[in-house]
Amino acid sequence: MLFESFTAAQSTLLWSVFGVAFIMGAIVNKTNFCTMGAVSDMVNMGDYSRFRAWLLAIVVAIVGMLILEAAGVADPDGSFPPYRANQLIWAENLLGGFLFGIGMTLASGCGNKTLIRIGGGNLKSIVVFLIVGVIAYFMTTPFPGSDQTLFSILFYDWIRPLAISLDTKQDLGSMISSENSMTMRLIAGGVISLLLLVYIVKSKGFRMNPEHWFAGIAVGLAVLAGWYLSSSMMVDIPDEGEQYSLVEYYENWDMISDSEEGKPAQGSTLSPQSFTFVNPMGQTVGYASSGLQSSLLTFGIISVFGVILGSLAWALISRSFRIEWFFNIKDFVNHVIGAILMGFGGVLAMGCTIGQGITGLSTLAVGSIIAFVAIIFGSALTMKIQYYQMLYEDASFFAALTTALVELRLLPKGMRKLEAL
Repeated sequence: MLFESFTAAQSTLLWSVFGVAFIMGAIVNKTNFCTMGAVSDMVNMGDYSRFRAWLLAIVVAIVGMLILEAAGVADPDGSFPPYRANQLIWAENLLGGFLFGIGMTLASGCGNKTLIRIGGGNLKSIVVFLIVGVIAYFMTTPFPGSDQTLFSILFYDWIRPLAISLDTKQDLGSMISSENSMTMRLIAGGVISLLLLVYIVKSKGFRMNPEHWFAGIAVGLAVLAGWYLSSSMMVDIPDEGEQYSLVEYYENWDMISDSEEGKPAQGSTLSPQSFTFVNPMGQTVGYASSGLQSSLLTFGIISVFGVILGSLAWALISRSFRIEWFFNIKDFVNHVIGAILMGFGGVLAMGCTIGQGITGLSTLAVGSIIAFVAIIFGSALTMKIQYYQMLYEDASFFAALTTALVELRLLPKGMRKLEAL
């Protein structure tokens, strides 16, 4: 899409993203698409239907990205965040994903679900949002009067040296063959998508449930729409006979533009991207604390507002809007701890169940695969521990943890401490 000015291109991008996010928020609320709920169904009931809907969204995103990238209308190589970076921060993906999985279980939902619940009237999720947002903001933004962030203080010195510097980008196609990366991505992505699709349609219960199909396809298409919109906005400079992407225009602002008016605060947030919700919660906190400066508006902030309002619209239409508050002190403490872990984990992992679990996976990045597995493991382990602590009130945490690991087949059966009832 070609525009005569940067302002027109950016405005179109933000309004378009808002529209997609609004629709996604309404659909996710209507269909109860929930990644934490998917893990809960698997662990507690042996029901894989919602997990298959999540996998369907991943398949749609992967296949769609292969098509968009092959056609030259999406550029995940230069994305924000940098999913395909040469530096594989595997320890951060692993630890962050694990912490996020624990956190979303304690806080009753992932980043996307937190926004959906806010739209539905859940005041607990507003508390979660604020905590996640503040932590995410200071994980990436220095404290006032300092050059230190939460990440640099707590994590950088010991976890960043564990990163692996690759000779290629970290997507599967580049790692298989850097000289034929696109071809290899098509093959690897095609095989993965086919295997996942076979697994998805094996379930008769899933096949017969149109709502799961609708949810998975809609969320996958929303992610693709984000990639397409953020990659395709171009500004035409007639005097130079050249066209610039938004991030290229920002980088050459002083040479192209006559004034600073309309210049965003950061150029990185203009890069190709799609939906993720932890870092954008932090961006939203920064936007609010700045007095709503228009230069701070980003794809992420707009998507946060869009999802909340879309969810609110459906809640009002379906008359499902309900004000909900904490049941007791324990419920409050669990949500606070969960929000803290989500804030730290989401930034470390470079995304949430949507940001890494769908958007990141659409790029076939190894870091996204690691984060995705870690999130599921952290959530499943937490649910198992909660189950045994509920059954055996006098049981120690160690006994519940050991038994949970046995049930997840990570320890031998002989180490089981507690029996299921």
